[in-house]
Amino acid sequence: MTGMRRRELLGGALAAGALPLLDPAASLARGAAAEPESPLLHGLGPRGDAPWFLPQPDPSRWLLDEGWRFHEGDIVVPPPASHHETYLSVKAGNARGAAAVDWDDSDWPVLRLPHDWASAQPFVREANVSQGYRPRGKGWYRRTFRLDPADRGKKLELQFGGIATACTIWFNGSIVARNTSAYNAVLVDITPFARFGDADNVIAVRVDADAMEGWWYEGAGLYRHVWLAKRSPVCIATDGVHCDPRLVDGRWQVPLAVTLESVAGEARIVSVAAVLRDGEGREIARGAVRVSVGPLASAEARFVLPAGEPRLWSVVDPALYEVEVTLDGPDGADARRIPIGFRTVRFDAQRGFLLNGQPVKLKGVCLHQDHAGVGIGVPDALLAWRLLRLKDLGCNAIRCSHNAQAEEFYALCDRMGFLVMDENRVFNPAPENMAQLEWLVRAHRNHPCVVLWSVFNEEPMQGTPEGVEMVRRMRAAVRALDDSRPVTAAMNGAFHDPVNVSQVVDVAGFNYYPGDYDRFHAAHPDLPLTSSEDTSAYMTRGAYADDPQRHVISSMDREAAGWGATHRQAWREIARRPFVAGGFVWTGFDYHGEPTPYAWPTIASFFGILDLCGFAKTAYDIRRAQWIDGQPVVGIAPHWTWPGREGQEIDILVTSNAEQVRLRMNGEVIGEKPCDRIMGAEFKAIYRPGVIAAEALQGGKVVARAVHRTAGPAVALRLTATRRDLRGDGEDVAAFTVDTVDAKGVHVPLADARVTFRTWGGTLIGVGNGDPNCHESEKAPERSLFNGLAQLIVRADAREGQVLIEARAAGLVPARIAVPVRAAMRPPAIAPQPPRATIAELRCSPAYVERPDPALRPADGDNNLWSFVRTPWTAAPEPEARWRIYRAAVPARRALVRQGGRLLFERLAGVAELWVDGVLLARKADAAPAPLAAPLPPGAREIALLVRSSPGVPSGIAGAVLAEV
Repeated sequence: MTGMRRRELLGGALAAGALPLLDPAASLARGAAAEPESPLLHGLGPRGDAPWFLPQPDPSRWLLDEGWRFHEGDIVVPPPASHHETYLSVKAGNARGAAAVDWDDSDWPVLRLPHDWASAQPFVREANVSQGYRPRGKGWYRRTFRLDPADRGKKLELQFGGIATACTIWFNGSIVARNTSAYNAVLVDITPFARFGDADNVIAVRVDADAMEGWWYEGAGLYRHVWLAKRSPVCIATDGVHCDPRLVDGRWQVPLAVTLESVAGEARIVSVAAVLRDGEGREIARGAVRVSVGPLASAEARFVLPAGEPRLWSVVDPALYEVEVTLDGPDGADARRIPIGFRTVRFDAQRGFLLNGQPVKLKGVCLHQDHAGVGIGVPDALLAWRLLRLKDLGCNAIRCSHNAQAEEFYALCDRMGFLVMDENRVFNPAPENMAQLEWLVRAHRNHPCVVLWSVFNEEPMQGTPEGVEMVRRMRAAVRALDDSRPVTAAMNGAFHDPVNVSQVVDVAGFNYYPGDYDRFHAAHPDLPLTSSEDTSAYMTRGAYADDPQRHVISSMDREAAGWGATHRQAWREIARRPFVAGGFVWTGFDYHGEPTPYAWPTIASFFGILDLCGFAKTAYDIRRAQWIDGQPVVGIAPHWTWPGREGQEIDILVTSNAEQVRLRMNGEVIGEKPCDRIMGAEFKAIYRPGVIAAEALQGGKVVARAVHRTAGPAVALRLTATRRDLRGDGEDVAAFTVDTVDAKGVHVPLADARVTFRTWGGTLIGVGNGDPNCHESEKAPERSLFNGLAQLIVRADAREGQVLIEARAAGLVPARIAVPVRAAMRPPAIAPQPPRATIAELRCSPAYVERPDPALRPADGDNNLWSFVRTPWTAAPEPEARWRIYRAAVPARRALVRQGGRLLFERLAGVAELWVDGVLLARKADAAPAPLAAPLPPGAREIALLVRSSPGVPSGIAGAVLAEV
């Protein structure tokens, strides 16, 4: 068995919680190339073997990810000139420019969410360094859809998972929301604005991504899912179920508080019921209450479900239950399904973090959102794979730095057994920012993974009376919504100041400053303490010597920021103190932006345990040795391919959780030492090509082995998948590793070939190689290997079949890989409508006995004599025949202007004449409702429709009006 790396696990299985993963050795046998091995993602629980169908908390939601039209850059509309234009510009439904319902977006590219347009930008030296030298700018999104007439009267809500950054949202020409943060969901009640049947509904979103909230890469655009919730007139509010379990007097119970809201016209009495089920679907308890809800009002239902003796949720056994809440009323039903976990959490000033009464050290990482190739627009399956990589290195905790993550993140952490420190973005108790903090708590308080709320990160006011007052208010807001979890603040100083925010939080959060742990603990023996951020060590994946000229930093764990420490130094200070609850490494993955310690041309960080692609650095093996218990692990750095260094001494670092390690060169023992699981064991060896192996020994027996083989010249490419198969639901994605092998199939760690890709049965959505200095496109179907590795991310088509990928490079045998795509039910979605030019807004004249001149028009400023009408519209029956003129502009569609088209009135009631720009184009002699069509000349500007009613019969435009190319 050959490969870049081989681990023979002689005892135990891969520790992966409840996740059924492949054995890493088996993964190598199949040709895995990542260093170390990437576990294949296959199965996240009983509801499906791919992460897309995580249990949806709101079964009334419909996905709106497909069919968005996008324009990069702003669209500036000249200010209104006439009085009439000015008058209309401030009226509901009359947005101008790209926000207008009839704006011509037919030539905008169509895309699928999640979408981060900044990830496709070139790197520009003049752009912001913290944002990774990528211009962000402004952009517009539009989407058109229709609603079934049966939806009339329902509560309709748009749900944007996240928009980067400041945005304005219009629905059918009216502003319905503004938001200033990229990280909170934006919920929009569109019930009053919705149209039904054949009428189009148009969403328009203007995004200002120049607005920055952080000092890292923040991306741009609609980068999370968008949903439409269609609910009964009296319904359960979004995030309106609070059902976090409690242990009361030794008995488990689930207290429920269910917020109801109504768009009904009258008061309604509804029944609210809840059922608690275990992980196998067996009913544990149920309860119900009846509640009265007033029109356009809200109410709350409260009751308690006894839970008996449930299986407890933990890091190693993340047992989940489900609370299904249903509402039944005279106008329909609504439901939510909320996964919950039974566990107790407590931060103790002496013993650290206690989960279910037992000390659990927080072995955590800080995470930003982005990944190579896709930026912050990370698909659900890729997010699941990233978390799986962390689970594989022994990580049990994640700090959401410094903002809320996608809702799927928390659901995955629940199922995988991660402990989450959920962090607020903006430190400010002003109403807008307080609303964002309250949203964060309401949205995430049912998740068993969340164990700690953080109200800020590293604020200059942390040691001032003003800062204390701000934290007091924010903590009170959190505790009012959730009294079961403590509140912290991630401080980077002021710990010993006479006035500082540690005096008003439940847990003191230390960002670095390990030399102050003991002093602070001695001064505050009753205040729990955790490292909220630590380490900040530098590594370039696959590099084992510093090269400042090339901005390369050795991965031998020797370099760290001046405020930080190496991976071994940082954990040593945390592990040796029981009163320190644990730590969160800065960072789990490399991330775009904040290119410390270098600037241009460096465009990403060096801090990660894993690089931008999720490929492992030496820190991965260091942390496995420090964090994994109950399974022997061993790692060795560096690789063993050093042409030109024969006979020279090589520094070697062996890491293991075993008591002893032995080093072999070509089978010969060249050293054996006790191994400190935190610091590892260091050796020196004279380089000779061949095989170098590290053996972990426990009780004198070899329990694990890591091997590197010297590679010859690269002869072929190799592709490796991170998934056994994919779902054909149009949403599922997989990452693929590309590397090179020599004539014996050994991975070549120094290869830098430029590889081109072709895909069938799927769409390439991003590429990367983990190089923080690489300026190649992350969207092009090609990528250079960096220290032997590159990655491509492919989304499978929405059908059964296979994803086939081909990789080619000059002078190398090409590689192909096929991954089966299984038939799968697509998530419920609302289909987008193609752009069509409709004439929906018209001016209608008063009724005339005599036929009026078709040139008659309202005077500028006449907003009273001529009515504003929307199609379909008909005048009420009159005792005598009457004439009316309907005037409207021809839609300003570029194709219509260039080549003309056809004007179609789908249903016209009455005798009619159709005039366009003063020219009679068509007549309708029969008063019975019927279509009317006429050719539309190029450049046509204005229509005038004369309609004569018949006595006692409605007349007018009874259907849609289309201008077709």
